[in-house]
Amino acid sequence: SALKGLAFLLAVGVVAAGLAMFVLTQRSEEGPKVVLEVSPPITVNVTAIDVQETYQTDEKFTGLVDSRRRSQLGFTSGGRVRELAVDLGDVVAEGDRLASLDMRALSAQLAAANARLVEAEAGSVLATTTADRQVALAAKGHVSPQVADEARAQANTAAARIDAARAEVQALRVQMALATIEAPFSGVITARLVDEGAIAAPGQAVFELVEHDQLEAKIGLSAEAAARLEPGQTYRLITDHGPVEAHLRTLTGVIDANSRTIAAVFDLPSSAPVQPGEVIRLSVRTVEPERGVWVPVSALTERERGLWSVYVARSEGSDWLAQPDTVEVIHAAGEEVYVRGGLRDGDRVILDGLHRLTPGQRVAPVEVRIAVSDRSDG
Repeated sequence: SALKGLAFLLAVGVVAAGLAMFVLTQRSEEGPKVVLEVSPPITVNVTAIDVQETYQTDEKFTGLVDSRRRSQLGFTSGGRVRELAVDLGDVVAEGDRLASLDMRALSAQLAAANARLVEAEAGSVLATTTADRQVALAAKGHVSPQVADEARAQANTAAARIDAARAEVQALRVQMALATIEAPFSGVITARLVDEGAIAAPGQAVFELVEHDQLEAKIGLSAEAAARLEPGQTYRLITDHGPVEAHLRTLTGVIDANSRTIAAVFDLPSSAPVQPGEVIRLSVRTVEPERGVWVPVSALTERERGLWSVYVARSEGSDWLAQPDTVEVIHAAGEEVYVRGGLRDGDRVILDGLHRLTPGQRVAPVEVRIAVSDRSDG
């Protein structure tokens, strides 16, 4: 057994020696190669920044264009519709006749009332003449004072009948006048709700009339934004057709319980290319005191624990190195963010390609001019 163990050890030694000789023969005579070349710097786009003391934000509010006056037109008293003089979409002027009721019954009532007026006037003449005679006879002692007093009372009653008859005639004339609808202002007919021959109830809408040359915009604002506006001043509103200069007529000053906004009412110029019902917008600019800089969103890279950083190309000797600076995002607006941190005036912020960078990496900065944000402090 001792001979077997010695033979096993000799076999292992031979195998190990063979492996060692193989490894030695495979090694290069020149020894291991060491890479001595330095990687070239990465070309990056940079822009020089300016630190600001404040920044501006634009808060946008939306409203609707509406007519300054809009009326539901109908008859005061009910009746059969005899005529409709206009139709949907017609433009009318103030005072134009729009519709009328069948007035035959009113005409008959007016004729009867006029006859009663004539009768009352005749009766008054007779009662007055009689009273004058009785007063004269009483003065001569031919009749008692009681008779004269009764005659005067009958004359007064006859005069009152005249007043009542005249009032009745006037009331019927008013009813006949109200049996015709006239345009209270110039505008366009936006609804026709009945047809000829229909029985219109008192107060029932027959037409809707909208003033077409006097438009206004009603926009709900936050209390903070409303406090920055001044009635009587002109503000720029944005429509789908472009900007419109509008005059701020009034602020309600009361917060609506449903929308939690304060209504601002703007008078639009007659030349404004808008129609009632269109959406209109107001942008209110606010200046916030906060030191920082605007940078493109593409210049941000996320760090651990929810922090952000930007890479800055800083010169060290003859090299430019990419150095990360931790920043805090204060405000975002479109493709730009306002950040604060350790950035300084003139720092060259790397704009893109951040996924290729590591802290301290050599870079070749290329100056790029980017659009200056109109939210700057000056």
